[in-house]
Amino acid sequence: MKLQEVVNDKAFDYKYMYERMWPFVKPYLFRGVFAIILAIPVGLMDGLIALALKPYLDYVINRSPLDISQFQSFLVPFLEKSAAIINGFSANIGHISEINVQPYDDFIINGKEIYIAEFLAFWIPFLVVGVALAQGLLKYFSGYLNDWSGIKMSIGLKSKLFEKLLTFESALYDKNSSGLVMSRFLGDADGACSGLLTNIKTLTDNFTRSLGLIAVLILVSWKLSFFALIMLGGAFLPVSLIRKHVKYVSQEGMKVGSKLSTSIVETFSGNRIITAFNLQKFTHNKLMRCLQESFNLQMKLTKRVGWLSPLMYLIASFGIAGVMWYGNHLVLSGEMTSGSFASFVTALLLLYKPIKSAGNTMSQMQGSFVAMNRVMDAFDLEPNIKNSPNAVKIDTIKDSIRFENVWFEYDENAPVLKGINLNIKIGESIALVGNSGGGKTTIANLIPRFYDIKSGSIKIDGIDIRDIELASLRQNIAVVFQDNFLFSGTIRENIMLGNFSATEAEIQKAVKDAYLAEFIEELPEGLDTEIGERGVRLSGGQKQRVAIARAMLKNAPVVILDEATSALDNKSEAIVQMAMDKLMENKTVIVIAHRLSTIKNVDKIAVINEGQIVELGNHDELINIPNGAYKALYDMQFNSVENALT
Repeated sequence: MKLQEVVNDKAFDYKYMYERMWPFVKPYLFRGVFAIILAIPVGLMDGLIALALKPYLDYVINRSPLDISQFQSFLVPFLEKSAAIINGFSANIGHISEINVQPYDDFIINGKEIYIAEFLAFWIPFLVVGVALAQGLLKYFSGYLNDWSGIKMSIGLKSKLFEKLLTFESALYDKNSSGLVMSRFLGDADGACSGLLTNIKTLTDNFTRSLGLIAVLILVSWKLSFFALIMLGGAFLPVSLIRKHVKYVSQEGMKVGSKLSTSIVETFSGNRIITAFNLQKFTHNKLMRCLQESFNLQMKLTKRVGWLSPLMYLIASFGIAGVMWYGNHLVLSGEMTSGSFASFVTALLLLYKPIKSAGNTMSQMQGSFVAMNRVMDAFDLEPNIKNSPNAVKIDTIKDSIRFENVWFEYDENAPVLKGINLNIKIGESIALVGNSGGGKTTIANLIPRFYDIKSGSIKIDGIDIRDIELASLRQNIAVVFQDNFLFSGTIRENIMLGNFSATEAEIQKAVKDAYLAEFIEELPEGLDTEIGERGVRLSGGQKQRVAIARAMLKNAPVVILDEATSALDNKSEAIVQMAMDKLMENKTVIVIAHRLSTIKNVDKIAVINEGQIVELGNHDELINIPNGAYKALYDMQFNSVENALT
């Protein structure tokens, strides 16, 4: 079960990915679409600004004549409302009783002559400011709604993705680096939602901006527009050429990003090892190699697509040069005014920005699609360990746990367990001993289904554990590991993970039975003391006792102790051993033991060697087997102790 680091081209189906994203888009569709709709007039308003230059230059600057008789029906009500503020009017004009439109450049209202130039000189600047203000407001609300929708989508996607990750068995985390998993959850989820939505809005804005400006070009001069658009149409060609390059670099970049995340996680988790072994330089060099790899990828992208912007500038310069040449011809021939030409050139220059931006946005969208595909890759993985269709729920374990000819392997054709047969009766204690790598921990991990067996069966009360509901199976098993994981937070919060509904009395009993009471009483905040990430503020023995208290609070009928004292000093081991003895009372116990002195009193001892049970019995039985495997282990340990004392 492994996540893809590189996206498969055949799986890169845009329509399919949009369909997969639909459940996350649907709840916020209205706001997202509304944000895009608000972006439409923002783009169109650029055309108004460009178009306003034509009358301003022609009739205000150049004082060209204009026959306004065709606008008489519009001018009367408009001027009647604005007479008091237009330059040249007086407040006592009042109601317009008479408007006398002159043939070209002025009109007479109530006997007073007003020049068109004065009229336009007053209103056009207000128009430009008004358009800019409207654009700013629309941009703000469009951006706000877009970001709100994108972030909400990202939260929904991350929630589902996290929920999915929680269903996977240990094999997923064994075969994938922490950085790869983190990059799926953090960067890829954001890129798939916020990035994609933002890019769609930007594309819409650029499209409508281009549409409005092209409309201005055609309105001003369709001949020059036809010429200009042919010249500038080539600016879109380079965009299609970079798609594959951007996709490749995006894939490789995310792969390198996963390595960086892994390196940083390892640096924080292994900071004591780094300090103890003076590995600062080594760790820094390792990180620098990742950063250099990232740099090389970025430069590869620059080499491959860096020519896009200069080429688009070159194409645009040819287009503008052609427009200037042909526009000059139209102005001199009288087919076009200087104001029209200025308006045309302004619209053309404004048109270049959305065209160029479209290229950049398409590149960014390519990255969003890569991120989306990587997220879908995680969603497409199915856990191997899950409830069977007819899974049964168990309330407790009443009879036994039985291994029947169990074979297991982590990697194909490399068996770790070979035909294990073992019966553990309820209320019985059994120790698994043997050399490292023999399969002791693997046997224990199979009972709560951290992994599934390859063949054979493991049965609880006669029911194959693969037919038992996972939640109820694990609710009946408490595990204390050699290196127990404690979450950042307080001691109380970590203990209560065993039972969220535990009363204060039950918590205090668990604390007492785990021999934590004396230690906790010395803390200023007691049970509510913060212990830091992974419990770094506690000693090894203290962490083990917190884990034992957590297991006590769970009060499961089966307890698995996976070498819970092997990493402790003698004093800490003695205290933890007393806590474990309390935990084991009236329980079915599976102990994985390194120190044989701790398991003399268990009911049965299974000696595991190279994936097989080679001996089974109690201490007295096994110690008396001549040349037995258990006797050899026991003698080796105690002879080592005696030699150390002499």
